[in-house]
Amino acid sequence: MFDEKSHSLKMDKAINVFSKELSSLRTGRANSAMLDLVKVDVYGQLMPINQLGSITTPEPRMINIQVWDQNNVSLIDASIKKSELGLNPQIDGQLIRLPIPELNEERRSELKKLIKTMGEKCKISIRNIRRDANEELKKLLKSKEIGEDEEKNFEKNVQNITDKHISLVDEKVSIKEKEIMTI
Repeated sequence: MFDEKSHSLKMDKAINVFSKELSSLRTGRANSAMLDLVKVDVYGQLMPINQLGSITTPEPRMINIQVWDQNNVSLIDASIKKSELGLNPQIDGQLIRLPIPELNEERRSELKKLIKTMGEKCKISIRNIRRDANEELKKLLKSKEIGEDEEKNFEKNVQNITDKHISLVDEKVSIKEKEIMTI
């Protein structure tokens, strides 16, 4: 039997991944989620920064990382510099300060393009899930497990689920764009 729920859940996952990517983008404000995608090579494996120290945002344009192990300070520093965040860490003992610079106009429009691209990738994932669902329906129809009417109803439901998810992506894209354009 056809399971709409599983396809809807896959679309939810695609949106969750997209949301995580969006939150890691640097806007004009300090946000600890910006560091989520930065991995540090310590103890023989890649680890996220939040497992190596506590991350705080004491002010709107500053992120502080209180590193637990002194030996990891330089490794975290190097990883942040290598990342595409464009941040310049300042080290003070076991405290790493990350001042968040103002976004200039050029960087804002680059970010808008990047957000649109990320949104488009997410929409493509959602459409691929719809295509898989429709192919599954055709197979079920061919093997006579469902009738034509059922297939049409399921197809309509899958399309509705797809439309909802795609409009959610558009909504997230426009919210993030507004956030970036707000000075």
